Amino acid sequence: MRVLVILSCVIVAALAADKYSSKYDNFDVETLISNERLLKAYINCFLEKGRCTPEGSDFRKTLPDAIETTCAKCTEKQKTNIRKVIKAIQAKHPKEWDALVKKNDPSGKHRDNFDKFIHGSS
Repeated sequence: MRVLVILSCVIVAALAADKYSSKYDNFDVETLISNERLLKAYINCFLEKGRCTPEGSDFRKTLPDAIETTCAKCTEKQKTNIRKVIKAIQAKHPKEWDALVKKNDPSGKHRDNFDKFIHGSS
């Protein structure tokens, strides 16, 4: 029985490793997208044109992988939050969005799938 419990814990830990940390699942996305100054600061962080908060730095490190895998490692909450933030950037700062895409997916190989993900088609 003890072996079964330990094996179960190992399996759960392995499955959890396939997802990004839930550390920022409760990040206040609404405040970010409604505060133009804050949104612009995060965009500048992502583009390496400005200082980053610890959260912004973590998000910037994850962004290329999230684009490449179409957010496969994201929790459902993270998917919702990412869609909200990206839609806000696309609507309010389209040039910066294009720069972010070019920076994180220079070949454009993942753009179609990621666009479908952002607009809820995947």
